[in-house]
Amino acid sequence: MDREHFQSRLGFLLVSAGCAVGIGNVWKFPYVTGQNGGGVFVLFYLLFLVVMGVPVLTMELAVGRASRKSAVLGYKALEPVGSKWHLHGWFCVAGCCLLMMYYTTVSGWMLGYFFKFAGGVFEGLEGTAVNGVFDAMRASPGEMTAWMAITVLAGFLVCSFKLQSGLERITKWMMLGLLALIAVLAVHSFTLPGGLEGVKFYLLPDLGRAMDAGIGTVITAAMNQAFFTLSLGIAAMEVFGSYMKRDHTLTSEAIRICSLDTFVALMAGLIIFPACFSFGVEPDAGPSLIFYTLPKVFLGMAGGRLWGALFFLFMSFASFSTVIAVFENLQANAIDNFGWSRKKAAVLNCVFILLASMPCVLGNNLWSGVRILGRDVLDFEDFLVSNLLLPLGSLVYLLFCVTKWGWGWDKYLAEANAGEGIKMPRGLKPVFQFVLPILVLVILIQGLLP
Repeated sequence: MDREHFQSRLGFLLVSAGCAVGIGNVWKFPYVTGQNGGGVFVLFYLLFLVVMGVPVLTMELAVGRASRKSAVLGYKALEPVGSKWHLHGWFCVAGCCLLMMYYTTVSGWMLGYFFKFAGGVFEGLEGTAVNGVFDAMRASPGEMTAWMAITVLAGFLVCSFKLQSGLERITKWMMLGLLALIAVLAVHSFTLPGGLEGVKFYLLPDLGRAMDAGIGTVITAAMNQAFFTLSLGIAAMEVFGSYMKRDHTLTSEAIRICSLDTFVALMAGLIIFPACFSFGVEPDAGPSLIFYTLPKVFLGMAGGRLWGALFFLFMSFASFSTVIAVFENLQANAIDNFGWSRKKAAVLNCVFILLASMPCVLGNNLWSGVRILGRDVLDFEDFLVSNLLLPLGSLVYLLFCVTKWGWGWDKYLAEANAGEGIKMPRGLKPVFQFVLPILVLVILIQGLLP
């Protein structure tokens, strides 16, 4: 059976960027920027994206494009005879499952909030009553299950169609909608009284603020954010490499994906910081920023119901684009490894993810007392993916592509540089062999320390 492929280069770029663009960009990036003093953090973030993000992304795409297979069989096609690199492929599948076990719940929150704003649930609410909407949603197992189930069913419905008519077509429109929404919301934030102060805090480097946060803390936070924003290490990107044509170099494509991903993250800050400064809200409020702080900000604006609904529609698009991209990975692995049809893979994966997502749903209410290593269910699942599987997986891809025990530098470089565009310089081999693994190890060790 011929490997499916993207209909257009734009389709590939938007789907890949859609996988990278997620809640982390829009939720985590602004508050981490706020906590780390603004502009200086953004500069370091961009630096690490170029130094680490782009190279590791080209490696994951190279394994996919050279093998034309998903994670497990991709390794098998390229690894030296008798070696066991392909075992990491199964960890990638597990990582994608684990990611979706909690991401579908958070994606459901975004969808729920869109309908609540659009339906006028927040009209006339003030202060703690606004917080109460989120608390009540989390406390209800039925409502939590419903929003999660809608996300999962819609995601696998999209992935049950062929690549071009399902994932590519839907993601294209969703990403274009997301980019339009983000532009409208950012322009609106600029018009708020006092909003310009927020833009200055966000984008003008201020060494004093960075020193207050601790320059070492700022640098490591920027390195972490640059690394995690692309979801590298669990083959979420590799599968899109397997659907690519060989017309363009992987460095060119990786730069474009990173640019789109960064554009969305930066624009999210341009929505949130002016709004926070305009309404006297701390921009480093942490994860509660989205569900407690911003709804109050929207309610204080003229036409707040509309702006709130548009913001959470944008958030829903950002999270759902990641959901269907990772679901496609699960689909591809089931089709490649077990010979299932696309429809059968969709049904069986859908049932599995629905059941596997329930612990996270219940961890917010009926099982709220459950603690694993001192964390609730959602935090524990996120810890396993973000702090263990992503950095460890990236290290495996890195070693596979640059050492003689794996696929090897020459073969990786030939694949990465096939096609038109920016070539990966051969002279970077020592950097890839020695510097990058150390940087990834630093992230791994740091993430595992209490």
